[in-house]
Amino acid sequence: MEVSSTLKKEDDGDGVQHAGVGQLVVRGVTRRLMQDIDCGGLCKQRCSLHSRPNLCNRACGTCCVRCKCVPPGTAGNRELCGSCYTDMTTHGNRTKCP
Repeated sequence: MEVSSTLKKEDDGDGVQHAGVGQLVVRGVTRRLMQDIDCGGLCKQRCSLHSRPNLCNRACGTCCVRCKCVPPGTAGNRELCGSCYTDMTTHGNRTKCP
């Protein structure tokens, strides 16, 4: 994993500097670093062994978009994504993110 200060940025003329696949990207005038991740692929892997994969994929996708993170493996490791991922709850006050 590269530290953001060591990334080589490329500009292809669209105003977006690309740092490679799955790397940090600088967007627009605000110049904020945003992480581009493949939520669909990561959630499919995360929910592959779930008893209700469609429900798991939907919840995982929401959490991925909001928190920009999907924990490794098919279960557990939620704390690796931080408080955004662990503290998100449903209307029934149950943990949302798988």
